[in-house]
Amino acid sequence: MDDKTAHLEAMAEALEATGRYRVLRKLEPRAAQASLAGPVRTGLFVDVETTGLDPARDEIIELAMTPFLYDLSGQVLEVGAAFEGLREPATRISAEITALTGITNEMVAGQVMDPAAVASFAAPAALVIAHNAAFDRRFLERFCETFTTKPWACSMSQVDWSADGHEGARLAHLAAGAGFFYDKHRAHNDCLAAIEILARPMKSSGRPALAHLLDEARRPTWRIWAENSPYDLKDVLKARGYRWNGDGNGSPKAWYIDLGEGAREAELTFLRAEIYQRDIELLVRRIDAYDRFSERV
Repeated sequence: MDDKTAHLEAMAEALEATGRYRVLRKLEPRAAQASLAGPVRTGLFVDVETTGLDPARDEIIELAMTPFLYDLSGQVLEVGAAFEGLREPATRISAEITALTGITNEMVAGQVMDPAAVASFAAPAALVIAHNAAFDRRFLERFCETFTTKPWACSMSQVDWSADGHEGARLAHLAAGAGFFYDKHRAHNDCLAAIEILARPMKSSGRPALAHLLDEARRPTWRIWAENSPYDLKDVLKARGYRWNGDGNGSPKAWYIDLGEGAREAELTFLRAEIYQRDIELLVRRIDAYDRFSERV
């Protein structure tokens, strides 16, 4: 740290010491570290910007993939050079999408993204992570088959941020809670910010947030379908956490819930006793990181 930086940091610390100010530091590149827990894995944080929300109709217009090394304890060791690409879609980018992403039609004019190059870059990854994997995975699997073969995790939904004192799981909110800011909206910057958040210890445990994410990603869950459940009990199911699938995506048009192993049998007992009021065989599917967040479940 040079003298000027040290002086500015001292000013920031003085402001914070008053209890009247909170200073956000700009996100800086992480220094490489040695592993504390044996074998090292390659993670890949991905972020896409698209022309809309529907992967069946909308297209990727920007993709960033940032590789990083981590050990089995969840410690982030090193952040690698990123893949960044723009892509011109078949239809013009709307003003709403430009306002949201900062990407204009002029920026993507003539830009092409090679799925083979994307596949080659993603190939070494032992785990793919996105901040809202249910969105990014569906787009990336349609664009590049390699992503159908990888286990995925979601830094937004698979870490209990609220239990750690955060008011929301949006990336900008988590960054502010962690004490830094970054240039938002562009995909690569979002990847760097998310990796930094995952690298930092959680107040509740002292372990890196990535360690909690890995624990959750490794656990299988079970999807229970309440097919042909009585219509007048739909509010009971909804209040219990069930969601409705009516997308015509090959899965049942029915209410469903995702639960951990320990809750599966109790939920089946509840459905038989309180919803169907008879012994019934229900559709139950095991879900793991290889198909979680995909259109296959």
